Amino acid sequence: MSETRTRADEVVVSFAPADERTASELDAPSYRRYLTRAHEGPVAIGDEWAEFVSCGCGSTRDVTLRVEAADGDVVDAETAFVFEARADD
Repeated sequence: MSETRTRADEVVVSFAPADERTASELDAPSYRRYLTRAHEGPVAIGDEWAEFVSCGCGSTRDVTLRVEAADGDVVDAETAFVFEARADD
């Protein structure tokens, strides 16, 4: 029996550390494209992705992204990401 997958139109992802610089970098169109390519395929609530964002001048900041909600179970090129800040765990 094959499993039917549904494309996620929207995936809500929380991020920590929660600061303006991280939020700004995550919201950049280039970062959204990167996430789509890097995480294309199955997605589930609770998935955590260890990523990093630019802090300028060649430095980076580690950021943990966690899937909080999704209206489907597959990320593809049409999936939109919504970012929400969260306190460090």
